[in-house]
Order: sequence, then structure tokens, then C-alpha cells
Amino acid sequence: MVSSSHSADASHSTDSVLSLPLAIAHRGLSAYAPENTLAAIQAAHEAGFQWVELDVQLLGDGTPVIWHDAGVNRCSDGRGKLKNLDWDSVQTFDVGSWFNACFAGERMASLKQALELIARLDMRLNLELKLSPGHDAQALVDAAIPMASAHLPASHLIISSFDPQALRLTRQRDPQVHIGLLYDDIPDDWQSLADELNASSVHADWRALTRAAASDITSRGHKLLCYTPNDAAAFAPRWAWGVDAVISDDPAIFSEEDREPTLPNNTTTQGLPQT
Repeated sequence: MVSSSHSADASHSTDSVLSLPLAIAHRGLSAYAPENTLAAIQAAHEAGFQWVELDVQLLGDGTPVIWHDAGVNRCSDGRGKLKNLDWDSVQTFDVGSWFNACFAGERMASLKQALELIARLDMRLNLELKLSPGHDAQALVDAAIPMASAHLPASHLIISSFDPQALRLTRQRDPQVHIGLLYDDIPDDWQSLADELNASSVHADWRALTRAAASDITSRGHKLLCYTPNDAAAFAPRWAWGVDAVISDDPAIFSEEDREPTLPNNTTTQGLPQT
């Protein structure tokens, strides 16, 4: 994963090697539980998924919370922007009933609560640093990165973001943490940022990913993750491009058989002699 151009102190140690599953539960098991909640993390664990992807942002009082949107309207019975709310106020919101009545009373999770649950369940985390308008990258990194690194070993954690500055600040705070570059469309100069940050992975929108971009990423030794496919058949051809993992609302729809190469007669290569 690490280019020979990187200095030794920037390289990942052998005990932090990143091992990914076929599928990661997006915002927890969000097809079956309210997204970005402790219930969604627990549901992923109970369904047998070791990795979850979650979003972290700051409230107005500086508390890092697990939440995707800039505001609370869509996924709670509350109103307002995160930057205008504090921890006590968001704890009055029901963040489960919008999804299903059986989750009534679910509360917004702090990053600390989520990390404690993930660590207790021996799970792994892709934590996305979410920078909504008006939020400060430095403050988010200062609040989230030391806490995440303290709760999880390096091999159990990826920090990803669409925001290059947040990732640069992350690398400054933690020279060992795995960094994932998050893109809608892969830019031509992605490798420059990957080299600068000693990035482990590139996370791409599966609908925008091209075969050429996938080949470029994997040939340079980076893990390639795709978000957010929820149709295994539609995604299937992309496994041949070298995709390492998908981040899905419903990860159970994917299986190892999906990425086994097939012969023209639709028989797999499994069991055939290797030459």
C-alpha cells in the first residue's frame, strides 16, 4: 500500500495492515435500522458484519456526534442545524421513529458512545469526517481523531472524507491512521493527494467509477472501496475491476461468489488447475 517514496516514519507498521471484508454496513445496517445510530451498529453486529461506516460531525458546543446531515429534520422529530444545537438539546430528539416505530426513543449517538460500542463488540470502523457548511475542519479533527485512535487499533479504523484539508489535518494528528480518499468522481490528480497523505484507500461512487480509474487505483497498491451499491446484480461487473469492498445499506446482498471470475459457459474457475 505504501509507495517507496514515503519516508519510514510515515509508513504503516505491520500490525496496522488493513484487511477489508467484502461488504461494509453503510451508516450501520441502515436498511434495517435508523442510520448512524447505536441501534444500526448493533444490528450490523447481530447480522454478522464486522465493519461499519459512520459519519461524524460537531454540534455547536463542540460535541462530536454520529450524524450525516447538516440538520436534524430528516432523521429525527427535532428541527435545526447541528451548529446551532448542543448535546442536551439533541438528546430530547427521537431519532428512531422516523424509520420505524420499533425504534422509538432512539437518541443521537455521540462519537464516544459509538466508539465504545464498536470496541466492545470487537468491530471495525470507517469514520467519515463530515464537513457541513459553517463547520471547522480543525475543530472536528481535534475532537474526533484522538478519540477514535484511542478506542480502536489502527487496523480497525479508516478515516475518510471528501475534504482534503480534513484529511491533511488528520495525518498531522496521527501518522499511523489509515486514510481513505472519498470522491464522487475520481480526479486525474488523485495520486498526488494519496502520496501526500500516505493514503491506504480510495472510496468511489460506484455509479461514476470507470474501469480505467479502478485499474489505476489498484495497480498503485491502494484499496478500492465503492459506495453505495444496493443492487448486487447491477454492481457485479465491477468486481472484475479489482474492487476490494462495497459500502452498502444492505451488505447481506453481496457474497464472495459475486466476485469469482466466470468462464463463458458460466462455470467458475474454482477447482480448475492453475497454470
